[in-house]
Amino acid sequence: MFLAVGCSSGSDAAGEGAGGVPVVTKGKLTTCTHLPYPPFQFEQNGKVVGFDVSLIDLVAKNLKVEQKVLDTPFENFKTGAFLNSGECDLAAAGMTITDERKKNVDFSVPYFDATQALLATKKSGVTSLADVKAKKKKLGAQAETTGESYAKEQGFNPVAFESSDAVLNGLRTGQVDAVVIDYPVVQGWLKDKTNAAEFTLGQNIETGEQYGISVKKGNAKLLAAINKAITDARADGTYNKLYEQWIGPLPKGTS
Repeated sequence: MFLAVGCSSGSDAAGEGAGGVPVVTKGKLTTCTHLPYPPFQFEQNGKVVGFDVSLIDLVAKNLKVEQKVLDTPFENFKTGAFLNSGECDLAAAGMTITDERKKNVDFSVPYFDATQALLATKKSGVTSLADVKAKKKKLGAQAETTGESYAKEQGFNPVAFESSDAVLNGLRTGQVDAVVIDYPVVQGWLKDKTNAAEFTLGQNIETGEQYGISVKKGNAKLLAAINKAITDARADGTYNKLYEQWIGPLPKGTS
């Protein structure tokens, strides 16, 4: 596994994976992501790991190449900029499939059902968005995410943070009293005893979101390879194992 911060040098020649699937760098499947976003992608002992990373490793294995990860700004995932420029083959970043994003990229089959959650400091006394409004508290969210969009749709003007780490730091330092962010991210934060002592999980917000892997529009061969890896992983139990490894117990009713 490799982590390259910023942009590719462009010096590596393009190539093909098994089955004639094109890749921008010979022998590599280059993934654009935005770090950190645990449990989907984050650095651990000098490597980028997480649920999304493990799923894309399955694609890379099928293509007989190795995954390489590039850390890129999240706003580029809306436009598909790094896909269109040939710097990345795909984007995997805990990214919700939306009609707006579909205009610029092609998405895989959904691989994760997501909800938003409200996390607040215990001293704020906030457990819901209604509390945030009634108590006139400051709300935060990660910029360019569906969490930020949802907060705006509810009439808030949330403080925008560039990364999930910055969101958490905003809570810790009192820049905001509560945040709206993906529930699995909150789950991961609350596993830390310090966070659990300082923050409280408020309402779980059902938004009907599903995550997808994006590719450049028209990249049918790679899209098919991604869909096959996801579908096969769900069928043979690999998906459930990765879910339990990186996220936690399977949702009720999941076999």
